[in-house]
Amino acid sequence: MDETEMNLEDGDSDISEEEDMAAESTDMQSSVASPADPEGKDGHGPPGTSEESPEEFTDAKHESLFSLETNFLEEESGGDSSPKASQDPFVQHVNTKLKEKEIQAVATNPKTTHQLKWPILGQVVFSSKFQKLETFKPPKDIDLKSVHLQKPLESTWIKTNSQFLSGPQKSNSPFTPLQKELFLIMNSYRDLFYPERTALKNGEEIRHVYCLHVINHVLKANAQVLGNNSRRRSQKLGVGDDDDFRDQGLTRPKVLIVVPFREAALRVVQLFISLLEGDSKKKIIVSNKKRFNGEYGSDPEERPPNLKRPEDYEAVFVGNIDDHFRIGVAILQRSIRLYAPFYSSDILIASPLGLRTIIGGEGEKKRDFDFLSSIELLIIDQADIYLMQNWEHVLHLMNHMNLLPLDSHGVDFSRVRMWSLNNWSKYYRQTLLFGALQDAQINSVFNKYCVNVQGQVAVRSVPMTGSISRVLVQLPHVFQRMQVESLASVIDARFNFFVNKILPQYRDAVMSHTLIYVPSYFDFVRLRNYFKKEELNFAHICEYTQKSGVSRARHFFLQGEKQFLLLTERFHFYKRYTIKGIRNLIFYELPTYPHFYSEVCNMLRATSRGEEAAWTCTVLYSKYDAQRLAAVVGVERAAQMLQSKKNVHLFITGER
Repeated sequence: MDETEMNLEDGDSDISEEEDMAAESTDMQSSVASPADPEGKDGHGPPGTSEESPEEFTDAKHESLFSLETNFLEEESGGDSSPKASQDPFVQHVNTKLKEKEIQAVATNPKTTHQLKWPILGQVVFSSKFQKLETFKPPKDIDLKSVHLQKPLESTWIKTNSQFLSGPQKSNSPFTPLQKELFLIMNSYRDLFYPERTALKNGEEIRHVYCLHVINHVLKANAQVLGNNSRRRSQKLGVGDDDDFRDQGLTRPKVLIVVPFREAALRVVQLFISLLEGDSKKKIIVSNKKRFNGEYGSDPEERPPNLKRPEDYEAVFVGNIDDHFRIGVAILQRSIRLYAPFYSSDILIASPLGLRTIIGGEGEKKRDFDFLSSIELLIIDQADIYLMQNWEHVLHLMNHMNLLPLDSHGVDFSRVRMWSLNNWSKYYRQTLLFGALQDAQINSVFNKYCVNVQGQVAVRSVPMTGSISRVLVQLPHVFQRMQVESLASVIDARFNFFVNKILPQYRDAVMSHTLIYVPSYFDFVRLRNYFKKEELNFAHICEYTQKSGVSRARHFFLQGEKQFLLLTERFHFYKRYTIKGIRNLIFYELPTYPHFYSEVCNMLRATSRGEEAAWTCTVLYSKYDAQRLAAVVGVERAAQMLQSKKNVHLFITGER
């Protein structure tokens, strides 16, 4: 499951997928050029044409077919369908004019915040670095007319979203209560952080609503360009001001959707197709559909034997779970082009690893990130999973967002919006961040990189009951607080506290069968090296351990031949094995996912041989672990434990 394996499976990871796109688009173009061709309808072009892969991201030969600049609005759409400036939030957002002094003030302005309680989202925090801070509450009902959906979305959305609307609806709303509140924030072009998106509960519901927002945004942006093309063509030469036609960024990609696995990309594309097609008689042309389904779909027969895994695991690891991919999607009225060259795409869908291998690093010859220069809408879905993959890739991406491109990529500068030319794109980029937990690293990305002129909205609901309430075994939980001077010193303080205070209590042979749960891989390596140096009797399992090594370590630990077992959180996340033989548990740090706490504690039941009375559980925490602590013990207890003069706190679960 780990990245190194993924890279190997992927073959030569240096050869970028976009490089085959140009050749692949050749068979696609024939389908666009002659829609009468029955094969073309599905994008099944002639086989064998994708062998030659030009080194560029472009396909000069066929670009004009999907080029925005050389297309015009279709006559049948009833004249100009580009959004009107009146009330449309899209137009208001892109036409917002910032002054130089406002931009300069952002660096020094304090953030103004305001809290509101919303019916479904709960505690919502509005904030802004710009001086104006507008808040709003959701109205009771909304109809599709009032949210300014572009054609054909008003009709297709209800059909696409119908699976979630089957329950008893108080009103005939086209959205579920959760979708309504999320869409109102999205449609206002504010940044959004929603930390309660779970694959098991509401993941699909949320995916539907952000895909609606994406397609709505792209259709409006493209309609504006196509409408202006038509106006320019019909206008007499020399008449009118060029500034009337500023309607695009420095490069074409407008939307970047970051998802963890190919399965998620597949679902996003399927939603795009159903939103553009609905149940209309006229099917839209989807180019390269067969290739896409082959590369992003999964073979049901490849599923491993039916091992017993928790429901949330099954929901996350469904379908094709390869995490190295990127794909460009171009949208033009009645057609979708998959595998479009990046600089001819409207939407990019990629994993953090897929983007990292193309953005490259300092000093690398072959690297490119100009396609990120004009992203107007960034969606990071399932952000918590990237903590288990490689969070550095997300930070690397954020550092390369909305930079001025190094090359012009054939742009017509007379059509580029002034704020894009001024290098102010990041102040107009809307970022939507969805994850399953409140985490300091995810919060940090939202606070540091989201500086949208419209402001930010973060959902900050706190867990009243912690996951400790789901521990079913009778177990004393000893929470030990370390004294830490600063955030930077936490890692060393934790190690020293563990080695000097905790470990001596467990070195006695009586304390055998001790599992040490380590969330950070770096901490794991440090502990493993220390255990080796001290010649302690231990086994270790991490996400890189071979299958045979895992079996050996589990066997020796169960039999008591190894006193300690070091286990990484990533291994637990990707495999979810039940470790048998645990009698003593040490949480070196609180788990990232709160439900892992109760899951690991409940493993003690797996081999209960009457020694329950001797079971122990020790947890290390500091004042910087407030969020994780609240998720495990509940917010009120966490507050007491952080303010108390005592450094040791005891809970007992499962008392009869």
